[in-house]
Amino acid sequence: MGTAIIIGAGEGLSASLARKLHTRGHKLLLAARNIDKLAGLQKDIGATLVSCDAADAADMENVFAAADGIEEPLEIAIYNPSARVRGAITELDPETVKSAVLTTSYGAFLMAQQAAKRMIPNGNGNILFTGASAGVKGYPKSSTFAMGKFALRGLAQSLARELHPQGIHIGHFVIDGGIRNASRPERIDAADNPDSMLDPDAIAESYLHFLDQPRSSWAWEIELRPWVENF
Repeated sequence: MGTAIIIGAGEGLSASLARKLHTRGHKLLLAARNIDKLAGLQKDIGATLVSCDAADAADMENVFAAADGIEEPLEIAIYNPSARVRGAITELDPETVKSAVLTTSYGAFLMAQQAAKRMIPNGNGNILFTGASAGVKGYPKSSTFAMGKFALRGLAQSLARELHPQGIHIGHFVIDGGIRNASRPERIDAADNPDSMLDPDAIAESYLHFLDQPRSSWAWEIELRPWVENF
């Protein structure tokens, strides 16, 4: 198994992905603004940690340079960061909006570019993006998040058409619903509707199933939601 990079690593989905990929035999490189929070996870899976502002081109180059030093070739690159800024269009701060969009989508471009440069010569690899329902439908007072996630989805769709014929599998995952974690309680009707939030381990399983798709029937996008979530 080759090296897997997770950009925007932290608790929840990223940690679930890291543990499952480690179990499969991948070497892990985890990148985040604050790598101190990853000490426990690093101890569990022996990952390489790199500090990274996802929207900074030099930082992204450093992440992939560190991956080049790992003995296994790059096989998987996953982009998880996003930034939410809520508010009426007349009240949003332009600089805050700019920073959020750069994090949510421009950083994904930076990762994909670095990954593609390494995967294309080998004729194989996987580049995965964590999207949201905001990438397919805009919500009131959520224009900033919609801009970032729509751009992310457009990037993924374009790259699938460009890179699938070169052996690089592109995946965009529409996460439609809240992801369960210790700081986010289940919905108030959880007693009547168990599993009303997405389990990060279950999401991670879908990522692994995607990685195992035969190239004769590759998907480029999968939509995941709890069974009680409205479309």
